[in-house]
Amino acid sequence: MQYSNEVMPNEEQIAGFMEPDDGSPVYMVNLLKYKEKAEYADGRETGLSGREAYALYTEGVELCLGKVGGGVEFKGEVRRLTLGAVEELWDDVAIARYPSRTAMLQMMRLPEMQEIGQHRAAGLAGQLNIETVNS
Repeated sequence: MQYSNEVMPNEEQIAGFMEPDDGSPVYMVNLLKYKEKAEYADGRETGLSGREAYALYTEGVELCLGKVGGGVEFKGEVRRLTLGAVEELWDDVAIARYPSRTAMLQMMRLPEMQEIGQHRAAGLAGQLNIETVNS
């Protein structure tokens, strides 16, 4: 199995995200890998680590999730791999709950999300997002 930590979705992933919504709650599993030092696109100097920059993003995301009826279900630091093999572990795992994919899209379009996105990009080396639903 190959994987690729990314910061932005590709065209195919965006197209899938835009498919019709069945109204089911979505649980987004986030596997997060941080940069050692935050790197802002505008070149500003910062003493923040990648984790600290992403924490600024997380604060804003939690407020935005609340606006669309969602929330953070779980967030934890990865300690070790207990089964399988990967070249490098992720730093954190987070699970966000959205009432639907439509609600997720509404959240992504909020002006606040546009403002805090700079912290996400500055802090992340990459991530995997896995969309799940109750089965």
